[in-house]
Amino acid sequence: MHPPRHLLRTAASQTLQHRYPLSSPRTAATAAATLSRTLATAANNSHRTNRVIPSPSPFSFSFRPRTSTTTSGRRTMATAAAAKRLEGKTVVITGASSGIGRSTAFEFARTAPRHGLRLILTARRVDALKQIAADIAKETDGGVAVLPIRLDVSNPEEVRGFVPGLPEEWRDIHVLVNNAGLVKGVAKAPEIAEDDMNVMFATNVTGLINMTQAVLPIFLGRPDGGAGDVINVGSVAGREPYPGGGIYCATKAAVRSFTEALRKELIATRVRVIEVDPGQVETEFSLVRFYGDKAKADKVYE
Repeated sequence: MHPPRHLLRTAASQTLQHRYPLSSPRTAATAAATLSRTLATAANNSHRTNRVIPSPSPFSFSFRPRTSTTTSGRRTMATAAAAKRLEGKTVVITGASSGIGRSTAFEFARTAPRHGLRLILTARRVDALKQIAADIAKETDGGVAVLPIRLDVSNPEEVRGFVPGLPEEWRDIHVLVNNAGLVKGVAKAPEIAEDDMNVMFATNVTGLINMTQAVLPIFLGRPDGGAGDVINVGSVAGREPYPGGGIYCATKAAVRSFTEALRKELIATRVRVIEVDPGQVETEFSLVRFYGDKAKADKVYE
């Protein structure tokens, strides 16, 4: 006899909350780096229909990495294989000036430092992008080419001009990481500011969709059914909404639905659609949420 469906849903919900709590210990750059490794791996795995939830989770418990020679050897082989797959590829990462986007850029660069990889890093803060580009060039001894571009994904006109505005040699994009996103405020339904609602949907949902529409024709234009990877950064909040985060959670639920639909639409092609749903990661995310109030932002991670 099967258990009632509502009990199955409850069990799944409790498991998800245990592994990805909305209030978790301070994880700083470690969590962002772990997630970025997941993103880099997701772009190179052999499965077309993935939703990647990083495991084991650094957000609720610690774990000891294995140190056996066999495991180390497998890891080295996996890294070498990933580097080979990235040879000559062009990767676009939105929201790359800080947090998960920044860590993802470094992880791609470290995975394939000598394989002709090209990284197009976009964000509103171009000075931060230029510094990241300089740091990657130094770390890889110039082995990874980086193109920093100022881009506000919430502005449809800027997104429409993104691909045509690229230098010719940078337009052959192979991987799109839709990472740009934000949250504004902690207001509950009666007090949510309209401006906050608009900017969250324009960035987290419309911006992600517009970027996908801008790059997808490149993927589908390749022979034999097209080729490319769309990696959408969602959130556990899209599955487990919480008080004071109604709009943000709604945007991430929309990302989840769009990703599922896109995957089904492209099932007959060689374009892979991947969603990564992180838990809480300490970045500038909370600083934006609290409108620049660092004391309040830091308290979230205590």
